[in-house]
Amino acid sequence: MCRSIKILFNLDPPVTEAEIHAASLQYARKITGITKPSKYNEALLTAAVDEIAWTTAQLLSSLQTTAAPKNRDQEAEKAKVRNAGRVRAGTEK
Repeated sequence: MCRSIKILFNLDPPVTEAEIHAASLQYARKITGITKPSKYNEALLTAAVDEIAWTTAQLLSSLQTTAAPKNRDQEAEKAKVRNAGRVRAGTEK
């Protein structure tokens, strides 16, 4: 759906509330197409982001896995490599 939404589950160190909120805001902006809401829509968007963040936190705390946690630095490096490949592919057309 959106390349810049990051995986939040099973990371070392664990995800923070701020990261969950940022992902929730990004998700709400993506599905609504609103990045700068009007005064009327601002309260609605804020409430939706809060609900999405709460639900996301509940989901992440409920999930279980036997896999070792993913190293954030390694995952970030993999993402940079993938992104560089996309940028290169886009400029070669």
